Amino acid sequence: MSEISPAALRGAVDLSSLRNRPAPAPAGAPAPAVVDVVVDATDETFGQILELSRTVPVVVDLWAEWCGPCKQLSPIIEKVTRELGGRVLLAKVDVDANPQLAQSFRAQSIPMVVALIAGQPVPMFTGAVPEQQVRDVFAQLLQVAAQNGVTGSLSVGEDAGDAEPAEEPPLPPLHAEAFAAIETGDYAAAIRAYEKALAENPRDEDALAGLGQVRLLDRVQGLDLQAARAVAADAPLDVQAQFAVADLDLAGGHVEDAFGRLLDLFAQLPSDERTPVRERLVELFGLIGAADPRVITARNRLSSLLF
Repeated sequence: MSEISPAALRGAVDLSSLRNRPAPAPAGAPAPAVVDVVVDATDETFGQILELSRTVPVVVDLWAEWCGPCKQLSPIIEKVTRELGGRVLLAKVDVDANPQLAQSFRAQSIPMVVALIAGQPVPMFTGAVPEQQVRDVFAQLLQVAAQNGVTGSLSVGEDAGDAEPAEEPPLPPLHAEAFAAIETGDYAAAIRAYEKALAENPRDEDALAGLGQVRLLDRVQGLDLQAARAVAADAPLDVQAQFAVADLDLAGGHVEDAFGRLLDLFAQLPSDERTPVRERLVELFGLIGAADPRVITARNRLSSLLF
């Protein structure tokens, strides 16, 4: 990647509305204590996190529950952050739950990872990347932080070290089988496991959501966005070509673009060719969630086209 700089995103990211302004810590003050070096950031709490970027670089991971690439990248970022022992803070931002932060960072595509050094945004990467690239970018981030005088370290609060981790209930066997398959990139096996779970219990909402997510991962694996867009542009009524771009858009966080493409296709097709498009839309609606305003808008348009 090109050399990163705290000035690189000035003008593209506006964090002014999220800042808190406590008095700066006096020189020689002990490092701030945190409960953990990985935290969930919200619109309400981000001002405090922004201030911590004067002590250590803060890595901001913008993600969403429905985003398959996010689920590949986030565990890698968390692992690398923890290995650095307090030299970096990771702030995880659910863009659906925190629209002000999503707007401030102009998160048009996720996963999007940005760092903060002394309150200034620093570009890192967009989209899922391999672990070695994550490590290289983190190393470069620490160098840039040092050049800007941000060389502190966070002390993890005693409560975090002493508390017994909450024991999570074990996953149902077929869910565990699916997770294991996803971790190895065997999406076909994960799909089979989720389908079997649904055959046993059709009301298993977790299996239904997991099935939709892994099907999306399987479909976009190996696709090239620019090539897919070119094919779709040349064949506007080719259902599979339009499906490919819609899947890539959804996986990249462009939810409205994906819905709009499929709804436009649905409107142009003869009535006896519309069923696959309607079914794909319903599947994608399930990935985003029925309460999401983008789903509500798209579902209303689909209903108007049906009747």
